[in-house]
Amino acid sequence: MELILDYIFTVQFAIFAAIVIFAKLGLKFVPQNRAYVIERFGKYNRTIEAGINFIIPIMDKVAHDRSLKEQAVDVPSQSAITKDNISLTVDGVLYFRVLDPYKASYGVEDYAFAVTQLAQTTMRSEIGKMELDKTFEERDQLNANIVNAINQAAEPWGVQVLRYEIKDIVPPQSVMSAMEAQMRAEREKRAKILESEGDRQAEINRAEGEKQSKVLSAEGDKAEQILRAEGEAGAILRVAEAQADALRKIGEVANTPVGQSAVQLDLATKAIEARHAIARDSSIVLLPDNATDAASVVTQAMSVINTINKNQTPAA
Repeated sequence: MELILDYIFTVQFAIFAAIVIFAKLGLKFVPQNRAYVIERFGKYNRTIEAGINFIIPIMDKVAHDRSLKEQAVDVPSQSAITKDNISLTVDGVLYFRVLDPYKASYGVEDYAFAVTQLAQTTMRSEIGKMELDKTFEERDQLNANIVNAINQAAEPWGVQVLRYEIKDIVPPQSVMSAMEAQMRAEREKRAKILESEGDRQAEINRAEGEKQSKVLSAEGDKAEQILRAEGEAGAILRVAEAQADALRKIGEVANTPVGQSAVQLDLATKAIEARHAIARDSSIVLLPDNATDAASVVTQAMSVINTINKNQTPAA
C-alpha cells in the first residue's frame, strides 16, 4: 500500500513538475516595441508581439528577437568624388526601424549592416551627381535623395529608413585653402562695397546738406530783401504822404490874406539872405536896378503867387 502511495505521489509530482516546466517554456512575455519570430521545427510559424503569448515547448522556439524602435547607426567616413572631380571625405548618421520582422529576419542576414553599406554606396552615388559647391549648399536635398534611394532598395528587408544626416563633408586641404581664400576675397569685396556705399551716401548727405543750407540762405536773403524793400517803400510812401500833407496845408494857409502876408515875408527874407551869401562869397555881384529894394523883391514874389492862385482858381 505504501508503495502504491509513493508511486502515486511520484507520478503527481512528475506531472506537476512537467506542467511547471511546460508553462515556463511555453509562456512568452514580449516587451513593448519588440517582436519575436517563432519557428516550429526550424520553419517560420508566426510573429508574436507585445504581451503574453504561448508557444509549444520543444516544437516551437524564438528564432529572432527584433526591436521595432527607431535605431541610429553611425555611417563610417568614406571617400566620394563630386561631379567636378573633387575628392571628399563624408560621414553621417542613419536612422531606421524595422517594419516587418519576418523580412528583417529572412530577407537579409544582418539588416543593420546591410542598410549601413547601402547608405555608403548611395551616398557616394548621390555626391557623384553634384558639384562641390552644391554639396554644401544643398545638403538637405542630398540627405533626402539618399533616404529615397535606400528605401527603394531596403523594402525587401522589411526596413524603413526615416532620415539620413550628413555630419561632416571634408574636402582636401588644397581645396579648403582655395575656398578660404575665395571667402576671404568675397568678404573683402563686400567690405569695400559697403565702405564705398557709405562714402557715397555720406557725400550725398553732405551735398544735400549744403544744398539745403544754400536754399535756406537764399530764401533768407530773399525774405530780407523783400522786407527791406517793403520797409523802404513804406518809408518813401509815408515821406511822400507827409510832404503832400505839408504842401496841402501850406496851400490852404496861402489862400488866406494872412497866409499871403506870411509867404511875402518868407520870400523877402530868403531873397535878402541869398544876396548876402552871394556878396560874401563873390567879389563881383550883378544886381538889377531895383534889386536892393526889399519892397520890389516882395512885389515880384507876390506877383508870382497871384499868378499861381489865378491859375488854380478855375480848376477848383
